[in-house]
Amino acid sequence: MKKHFLLPLLAVVLCFSSNRTFAQAFTFEAVKGYPFPTELTSSAQGSRIAWAFNEQGKRNVYVAQGPDFTPRKLTSYNDDTGQELTSLSISDDGQWVVYVRGGDHGSNWDDDVPVNTTASPIPPKVQIWGIPFAGGEPKLLADGDEPVISPKSDRVAFIKGGQIWAVPINGSSAAKALFNARGTNGSIEWSPDGSKLAFVCDRKDHAFVGVFTNETTPITWIAPSFSRDRSPKWSPDGKKIVFARTQGAGGAPDSVLARKHQPWSIWTADATSGSATQLWKAPKTLAGSVPTTHGGFNLHWAANDRIVYLSYQDGWPHLYSVPATGGSPLLLTSAPFMAEHITLSHDRKWLVFSGNTGPDKLDIDRRHVVRVPVDKAAMEVLTPGNGLEWMPVVTGDGSAVAMISATAQRPPLPTVMAFSKGTPKVLGQNLIPGNFPQNQLITPKQVTFKSPDGMTVHGQLFEPTAGAAKKPALIYVHGGPPRQMLLGWNYSDYYANAYALNQYLASQGFVVLSVNYRLGIGYGYDFHQPANGGATGASEYQDVRAAAVWLTEQPQVDAAKIGIYGGSYGGYLTALALARDSKLFAAGVDIHGVHDWSQQRYGIGPSDRVEKIPDAEQAAKVVYESSPISSVSTWTSPVLIIHGDDDRNVRFSQSTDLVRRLDAQGVPMETLVIPDDTHHWMKHTNALKMGNATADFFTRKLMKPRQ
Repeated sequence: MKKHFLLPLLAVVLCFSSNRTFAQAFTFEAVKGYPFPTELTSSAQGSRIAWAFNEQGKRNVYVAQGPDFTPRKLTSYNDDTGQELTSLSISDDGQWVVYVRGGDHGSNWDDDVPVNTTASPIPPKVQIWGIPFAGGEPKLLADGDEPVISPKSDRVAFIKGGQIWAVPINGSSAAKALFNARGTNGSIEWSPDGSKLAFVCDRKDHAFVGVFTNETTPITWIAPSFSRDRSPKWSPDGKKIVFARTQGAGGAPDSVLARKHQPWSIWTADATSGSATQLWKAPKTLAGSVPTTHGGFNLHWAANDRIVYLSYQDGWPHLYSVPATGGSPLLLTSAPFMAEHITLSHDRKWLVFSGNTGPDKLDIDRRHVVRVPVDKAAMEVLTPGNGLEWMPVVTGDGSAVAMISATAQRPPLPTVMAFSKGTPKVLGQNLIPGNFPQNQLITPKQVTFKSPDGMTVHGQLFEPTAGAAKKPALIYVHGGPPRQMLLGWNYSDYYANAYALNQYLASQGFVVLSVNYRLGIGYGYDFHQPANGGATGASEYQDVRAAAVWLTEQPQVDAAKIGIYGGSYGGYLTALALARDSKLFAAGVDIHGVHDWSQQRYGIGPSDRVEKIPDAEQAAKVVYESSPISSVSTWTSPVLIIHGDDDRNVRFSQSTDLVRRLDAQGVPMETLVIPDDTHHWMKHTNALKMGNATADFFTRKLMKPRQ
């Protein structure tokens, strides 16, 4: 998945005794100085690619072109203002680059609302910009979001106020609304010839797929029903549409605690008449439910009249292919691993994706680029080895595959290699700052241990190479929770930030164990969707506690000095650990965590309805007991609570409430509030505040010499 009180921050000045000297110390600012690439994309023709770089808060668009793929900076945003770049795309003819500047598109709500991290009296806007691939000044196209360029490379459709607008790609005239349809409209898909638009019209309890042709032709609603239809994709000839159908809202009140199948199916429709037929229906099993990994259904109309999609039905997020005319699905990826970051090549013949698979047994905790034909179970790992690669895209001419790659030491950078395979070429290495401590970073070790119920849990261990014989230790718990920390830099900017902080903490003398607890991805359905997880029982906490117990058994760890930290869901688990097990966890840093599930998303209050939720009373009790606030009475360990007050993933009130409770309980507590930043530390200097405050807190609480 998926920022608080301004207190003066102590500089992290560590005074080690002679047996705790680290010759290769570096600052958090240095290890956080890496450029982080996102939004990698390619044009439908030729060999042009583009991506965004975040260089210490200065976010800019870069481009490159084959065969040499020399990076070229296209924009010049030179300040750390917290304005992210998203929806980056290149026109099919390769002449224009379009992007959105502003907002927080990793949020759970208000992703298209401006972010004002600098507290400017004139707040920024969320805007769509265009710039020639050849270079020039960016041109403001419109206020709006989610732009999609027409295959004709002449217009950009986008979302504004829940309606669909369009603007010339060169900004030659003002944007205008294409139509007005009741509901909230999105998921824009141009037809292959650029003459029509498919879209989703969300009307709360149901959702339609619609087709817009022009201002004088009524919208065609595709097989309207009481369902929620999603993810429309065009056939190559533009005559048909494939989409996913899920249940509409309503029905009798059902159990909160019982796990239930979430049905879905795939339908194909005539784009002119709107008539549709069901092509495939998911099996009625828990694993056959609506997929919840990256890209969801990952539905595409591929070459050779095949429909490709992702399903968890065999216990892993695998890719399938079925004839558009009907028939038995073909399993394209059969090994026990997950496929994510899935894209279809421009000729529609290949699926390329990142997967935690390869010839090395450690690959389950890595990512490599994989390809498979859309009509044949002939999967091939393109980038085996001890590095990590993700977010692949094939160039329009099919000659190369671009990706992001990293190692345990080198930070993520764009990389290209021949689609026929060959030696990858890493781009932009000159942009890594000279003081970045690449050669001083630890290669984390894969460790596994068992939880009390027998579940195998993976972790990555960061061990200092020098220092005291018995060292303080820290557990890092990721957020999400559907995330996976890796044996190297992470593909998410939020978790790359965590990886950098883990490296920094290890350089300061802490043994750090990053824990991939159940509810995370990468280890199959039963691990990802366990019984009694989260608000319905917190079964994942036993994995976190087992990690701490494992640390107490390690000869290099001081069992009396084990701390814990994490953000978001990791903040929740940090608070739960401190509340339930202060005797085991000596200190913690809770970063924008959930503390009361009933306020976040589980409202099981009284109802005037005659029909009642059958297990409402029991569920309310379980939800409360799964929340850290239920165990505040046994919380004694010191804690630092950090939160940004424009958080759009976990409400700021979650920490406000906890601070009141801990203060009343007399728990040793420090706080750091970061005004006007979101869950994702949009401003680089705010990420530095968070990291340095965390390190300083643990240094003071756990690095003190024994009395």
